Amino acid sequence: MSETTSHCQCGSQGIETIHQRLALTPQASHVVYEQLSAALTPSPSVDHRNRYWLTNAQLFDGETLTIKANASVLIDSGKIITVLIDQPLPLTQDSVIDCQGYTLMPGLIDAHWHSMLCAITKSQAMMEEISYLHLLAVKEANNTLMRGFTTVRDAGGPSFSLKKAIDNHLFDGPRIYPSGAMISQTSGHADFRTSADLFNCNTLSSIERAGISSIADGHDAVLKAVREQLMQGAAQIKIMAGGGVASPHDHLFTNQYTEHEIKAAVAAASDWGTYVMVHAYTSESIQRAIECGVKCIEHGQLCDEKTAQLMAKQGIWWSLQPFLADEDSNVYQDEANIKKQKLVAEGTIRAYELAKKYQINTAWGTDILFTPSNLSKQGKMLSKLTHFFTPLEVLAMATGKNGQLLKLSGHCDPYPGALGVIKEQALADILLVAGDLNHDISFLEDPEHKMTMIIQAGKIKKSLLAI
Repeated sequence: MSETTSHCQCGSQGIETIHQRLALTPQASHVVYEQLSAALTPSPSVDHRNRYWLTNAQLFDGETLTIKANASVLIDSGKIITVLIDQPLPLTQDSVIDCQGYTLMPGLIDAHWHSMLCAITKSQAMMEEISYLHLLAVKEANNTLMRGFTTVRDAGGPSFSLKKAIDNHLFDGPRIYPSGAMISQTSGHADFRTSADLFNCNTLSSIERAGISSIADGHDAVLKAVREQLMQGAAQIKIMAGGGVASPHDHLFTNQYTEHEIKAAVAAASDWGTYVMVHAYTSESIQRAIECGVKCIEHGQLCDEKTAQLMAKQGIWWSLQPFLADEDSNVYQDEANIKKQKLVAEGTIRAYELAKKYQINTAWGTDILFTPSNLSKQGKMLSKLTHFFTPLEVLAMATGKNGQLLKLSGHCDPYPGALGVIKEQALADILLVAGDLNHDISFLEDPEHKMTMIIQAGKIKKSLLAI
């Protein structure tokens, strides 16, 4: 045995370095992907052409509530260059793909997604190494794209490195508008610490170390927490302004964060050219947030008519989710959480009625959280909105309307260019789907068979056509 192999290497610098990389902080989590890149090749597209025509298709453009016949779309370098309706294809040397009469529509956008938290349980979030959670998120990112969701607005969690890896083509996944850690007051909706954690004053809880939550009390602490998320690349900021269903310490009717604290978050985000979205269910919490300059309300199922009128008057976005306490709901074991969930469900129908009545800017998202069993139902949760809207109104909400919401990120927008629409110079995120979309959007519930093609940034990621 040679001298170089006879000594134990357990205490070597190399082993110590590996240990440090496995015990990641949120700021260093990109190391996981850099190490994986040596073993993973970039996710290949189904087809490598860069400039091509999609022709012989119907078209839903994400804005107008009509289906246009005989459409042709030219894509080049990740953007939509030309859209022709009922016009002959010009003489061209470009590649041409026959869409065989299927319908082209924009890629779907989930405006309330948790890229890092949807595929894990709450216990995993608190106990597992963050490196393992990142690997689970990698797998789910590809699944999300294959369900037709080409973009998500991440409403909380350490998704910065996941976004970077997708953008750098290490693997497939949706475009991510990250919020970073959910910012919460002590005992607030994103405070998942136990009572024992309160006495460990010099150490962050596992949730905070992972970058899932940031517990901040007072004007200065909130400023710092917001700026830390912006430093990492947040597209928008998420704060908790009221009680929640999943949280262990609050009830739904708590008002969280004072005006002074919310204004601090809004000011810091505004100085960076972006906006604040708030978790809030009740009228009082919503009104306080609006008065402080918040631009988007998440949830709001316990909102009254006066507050809905205020949202309409101020041009506030209402990011609603079809929480109906049914088989597709997030799963809770604790009786207190189940009671809160039922209360929110009772307000959901009323919330959609108010949003329609006052023509509030309404976005859609799923908010699948700590419930991996519901991931395959992401599209189904969108199709449920046909209880409240026409099929094309539903699709417009999850494409063009959600795309408008994303653009509130302003200078922090990671993907400049129109999203959620099929028009000239928009980003080329496109689906080819089966069915008469005026009456049938069942393709959302069966993407494997009824989404004929998935295109992201002009790259064909899936095709059931022989191209």
